[in-house]
Amino acid sequence: MGEPSIREERVAFEVESVDVFGVLRVPLGARASGALLFAGPMTSVKEQATGNYAVAMAARGFVTLAFDHRHFGESQGVPRQFEHPGRKVEDFRAGFGFLASRPEVDPDRIGAVGVCAGAGYLALAVAGDDRIKAWGTVAGFFHDAGQQRAWMGDDYEPTLDRAIAAREHFEDTGEAQVIPAVGDGEVAMPLAEAFEYYGTSRGAVPNYVNEFALMSREQTLPWDAQSAAYDITVPTVMVHSEKALAPPLARKFFASLGGLKEQVWMESEGQIDFYDDPGRISSAADELTRHFRAYL
Repeated sequence: MGEPSIREERVAFEVESVDVFGVLRVPLGARASGALLFAGPMTSVKEQATGNYAVAMAARGFVTLAFDHRHFGESQGVPRQFEHPGRKVEDFRAGFGFLASRPEVDPDRIGAVGVCAGAGYLALAVAGDDRIKAWGTVAGFFHDAGQQRAWMGDDYEPTLDRAIAAREHFEDTGEAQVIPAVGDGEVAMPLAEAFEYYGTSRGAVPNYVNEFALMSREQTLPWDAQSAAYDITVPTVMVHSEKALAPPLARKFFASLGGLKEQVWMESEGQIDFYDDPGRISSAADELTRHFRAYL
């Protein structure tokens, strides 16, 4: 059998009176289907990793929603490029409600998929929302507040203080201080692999802006996904690689999960080939499909 044809629809929903824009993908002929919301890497937009997985999973029969978070891409919200995990969780919850309202979606069959940092953000939403019946992660980064402090050492407190000062500056002046998301010098994502994606034509889509609001670090540095694992009781599948980001944190998170769970280890060149390599995406999507067909 061939892959189903997909209808794409530009959609919008509100979060705290702010317009959020996304793309809903519906397999033709789908009625009251299972649906998946996608959460992506830090600073990313819907035309990057989340869009790639949304296309792959729609081709496998699921209604999918990829969207730009508030402060990013087409969506509204100031300051721009403000990476706020807590607000992203609020966006997810609004997205779940949007999916449940659609006639193509069975509201009792809603799931979610987190890629990279999106997995660590999504964890807090899954832990506290009984609308989500199953979820999965791909190359997830599972934030650990204690580990973040250890990694940064003596730089942690000054970095946090600078972020607080940047937030106060924004509150006083309306001006958000920014640094590049990737590139040379002080950047939000200093990994060479991150630049290879976001800093080149490989991932730098027109909707993406290579900036990061400095005040974001007040929210991102202390963010902790690990503590949510204990409260997640819905079926979970975690796709990861020894060459992806922080395998020990993925193992720690998996060990703490409270419900049915499976961890799938795949081969990869690193982290970002999970974002755009067709073969890697197809393999991960096959694992997600097996999971969601069993539990949605």
